[in-house]
Amino acid sequence: MHTLKLALWITVIVTGAYVGCLVVPPYFSNYQFQDTIENTAVLESYSTKSADDIRTSIYKRAQELQIPITPDQIVVQKGLTSGVLIQANYTVHVDIPGYPVDLDFHPASKNQPIPGAGR
Repeated sequence: MHTLKLALWITVIVTGAYVGCLVVPPYFSNYQFQDTIENTAVLESYSTKSADDIRTSIYKRAQELQIPITPDQIVVQKGLTSGVLIQANYTVHVDIPGYPVDLDFHPASKNQPIPGAGR
């Protein structure tokens, strides 16, 4: 009986570690992508880059992080007084044996420039 309990606990721990190895990387990539979006929104509020240039730089970063996203899924709005709004929606499919999962991510950030700053 004691050996059976030990085998069960080892199975649970190994299964948990395996599922964690499959699920944690997409969440970590999303965390890094969210950080990139937030930093870009702040910095680009004071630049002269167009929305398309910002979208391109965000898309390049997403490719570096191996995030399955297209440029069309990245929304960038930039105005002189309204600041910068960046949104992205994407789904990562994780093949957990017996229980495939689609993880939906919605990183976004909005920043408004301080009136009179940087101009």
